[in-house]
Amino acid sequence: MKKFLCLLILPLGLLASLPAAAALAIQSWTQPDGARVLFVPNHAIPMLDVSVQFDAGQRRDPAGKAGLAELTVASLTRGVTDASGTLTEAQILDGFADVAAQQHDGAGQDRAGVSLRTLSSPAEREAALTLLGRMLAHPSFPQASLERDRALAIANIKEELTKPEVIAEKAFMHAAYGSHPYAMDASEASMQAITREDLQAFHRAHYVANRAVIALIGDINLEQARAIASALTRELPQGAALPALPPVAAPKGSEERIAHPASQSHILIGAPAIQRGDPDFFALTVGNYVLGGGGFVSRLTDEVREKRGLSYSVYSGFSPLAQPGPFQIGLQTKKEQTAEALRVTRVTLDKFMQEGPTAAELKAAKDNLAGGFALRIDSNAKLLENLSVIGFYGLPLDYLDHWIERIRAVSVQDVRAAFRKHVHPEELSTIIVGESAP
Repeated sequence: MKKFLCLLILPLGLLASLPAAAALAIQSWTQPDGARVLFVPNHAIPMLDVSVQFDAGQRRDPAGKAGLAELTVASLTRGVTDASGTLTEAQILDGFADVAAQQHDGAGQDRAGVSLRTLSSPAEREAALTLLGRMLAHPSFPQASLERDRALAIANIKEELTKPEVIAEKAFMHAAYGSHPYAMDASEASMQAITREDLQAFHRAHYVANRAVIALIGDINLEQARAIASALTRELPQGAALPALPPVAAPKGSEERIAHPASQSHILIGAPAIQRGDPDFFALTVGNYVLGGGGFVSRLTDEVREKRGLSYSVYSGFSPLAQPGPFQIGLQTKKEQTAEALRVTRVTLDKFMQEGPTAAELKAAKDNLAGGFALRIDSNAKLLENLSVIGFYGLPLDYLDHWIERIRAVSVQDVRAAFRKHVHPEELSTIIVGESAP
């Protein structure tokens, strides 16, 4: 699972050019083909960053074929066949390198897609964007590349299953989400079941114009942005409505101990908690800073590490998704200290749930979060991710503009109410890898 990041601030070069009253002027429109576009001009450097995202994340993997979403997006660069001809993987990679462009792809729980950084000069920009568009619309999915990628994925899965932190994360998601797609996990068997026809079918169903979210930031004007966005989806098909995903079941609470030869126990505690766009996000963000998100100034660090030396690090965080994403506490401790570390962690959480932060803790959390707003994202690439999140999850376009004031508006009562609504200690799943059952 991804770390708990708040992608919520602006590149330093852009900050100087923005009025104090607005964090970011996002221009947005929906194309005739249904694609949603978000654009921010930035002429500070001659670069353009582009992201194209789809509802094609791991939650869309078919039963028995977990890993298909990741293999599909990785396969976009393996070959292209269209009216302009055929390109091999080497030709695609060389094509980007020849114009000094950088292309990346990836799949998360909810979404998958590609990003591109290119020079904004017309010749280089056009070459890179044309290649990106061909990749998106006409991947050829060579059989040899699938076999190579699948073998590499299986090797990585086998290696990861030796790591206690990975074993804990996988077990946690299964405990927290049961049979929900968020708990689906790629295995050797599921990877072996994936065929070239599966890649083609998944691409046809999910890489469609009417569900594309395009984000652009860089050295272009609005007219150019409209032309670029239109070209990127011009040859993508229209997609039928996707099946509704099952609701996330109410957590029941559990504890699982998994033996492992590691010298430390790896502990995860949590449950599904919050989805993107929930108005309680800001109260939970402030409260979590006090509980375990504020590093050395958090209560968990103070109680578990500083006072008792039970762990080198301990954290808590919320990871909102399209459906309720997890609240999680994580730490590592010596095996012989497992019981005490668990006790202190649970007591600290229970006390926070009952009392919430003190007035002093609340002020310190808000000051830190608001004061760091302009320092946490310092590149166009990171801002591009913010635009993608806003577009994909349907957040308000002024979401960034009002972030600081919403953090500042949080009260102690807001934190208490939000935590009591979204976190229920008796329903949390606990995973302990390293120390077996007594």
